[in-house]
Amino acid sequence: MTETNTRLGIWLMIGTSFVFAAQDALSRHLAAEYSVFLVVMIRYWFFAAFVIALAVRRSGSLRKAAATSQPTVQIFRGLLLAGEICVMVLGFTLLGLVESHAIFACYPLLVAALSGPVLGERVGPWRWAAIGVGFVGVLVILRPGHTVFAPAAAIPLLSAFLFALYGLLTRYVARKDSAITSFFWTGTVGAVAMTIVGIWTWEPITGPDYAMMATLCVTGVVGHFMLIKCYEVAEASAVQPFAYLQMVFAAALGLLVFGEVLEMNVVIGASIVVAAGLFTLWRNRRAGA
Repeated sequence: MTETNTRLGIWLMIGTSFVFAAQDALSRHLAAEYSVFLVVMIRYWFFAAFVIALAVRRSGSLRKAAATSQPTVQIFRGLLLAGEICVMVLGFTLLGLVESHAIFACYPLLVAALSGPVLGERVGPWRWAAIGVGFVGVLVILRPGHTVFAPAAAIPLLSAFLFALYGLLTRYVARKDSAITSFFWTGTVGAVAMTIVGIWTWEPITGPDYAMMATLCVTGVVGHFMLIKCYEVAEASAVQPFAYLQMVFAAALGLLVFGEVLEMNVVIGASIVVAAGLFTLWRNRRAGA
């Protein structure tokens, strides 16, 4: 991998982070007006269409794209991601973008903690130390005993757990399936599941919100396309730290668009969580080298 490609990959990851943050802001607005299930269902319809088109282009046919020896795990992965998105969007409506993303930032630490029992990987003392420090940061954000520590604060934490488990199972199925096969199952299973749940919450969408819903669907496709290109031109370990910028972009949108407040404990706690996550990524990259 050349330096030029790595630089391009970094810029693609930065762009992807901004697009996903914009998607989160749109989801926050729409989910406050309509059912979370309805918003996520329509989002998944367009995402599934993109996934199917990409799978056919890369694999040559739907049959080849869907071919897997582990369909149960692939289906479970798809259900996990759909559930995670619903939980996270609900968190946006209850806590806002700033606090939701600050808490969700702990998901790389959950990946590190769960990689032992799920994948059988060794978790060394340095990684456990980083995990412990990171969750101190989460406690700083939550402020146990204060009004911020409400039941709603558990929602982005649950979302982080579901996303971490989804990521680990993605690594698990990658031992036998190609990335495009996993991508195909993620999109199609999620679309079917959300349609079964969300179709019952259907309601007319007002004129201005049609534009926002369309933008939400477009940002989803654009964001995933940029992410795919990012991993094609650069190593994941080189660009992954820049994924934390999604939290920064989302917080900025929360402050500027929705009038959210940035508390000092959230800044300090999020900084601790991000630092612990970056240290974990650095240790993994060093171990890989």
